[in-house]
Amino acid sequence: MESLHVYSVLVVLLLTCGAVMATKENDQIIKENNCETKIGLPCVLEAFTSIFKAGSISNKCCGEHVVLGKVCHSALVNRTLENPLFKDLRPATIIAKSIQTWNNGLALIDSPSPSA
Repeated sequence: MESLHVYSVLVVLLLTCGAVMATKENDQIIKENNCETKIGLPCVLEAFTSIFKAGSISNKCCGEHVVLGKVCHSALVNRTLENPLFKDLRPATIIAKSIQTWNNGLALIDSPSPSA
C-alpha cells in the first residue's frame, strides 16, 4: 500500500515539474499550431468545464475537440495548469480528466453513425 502512495507522489511530481519546465514550450506549441483558432468558443468552454470543473462535452464539441489535435489539447491543458489562478487544482486529477475527455471524443468520432 505504501508503494502505491510513493508511486502516486512520484507521478504528481513528474507531472508538475514537467508542466513548469514546459511553460515556454507550451506557448510555442500553441502559437505554431494555431491551437487557439481551431475550436469555437462554445466548445472551448465545454471542454474546459469537462476537464477543469464538473461537466460534460456535447457530441458536436467532442468532434471539434478531436480535430483540434492531441498536441494542441495537451499544450492548452498544460498551459492552463501553469496559470496561478488554477494553482489549487490537483494536476494528476486534471491530467486524468483531460485524458478521459480526449478518449471519449476519440471513441465518439470512431464509432459508426446510427444512420450508417
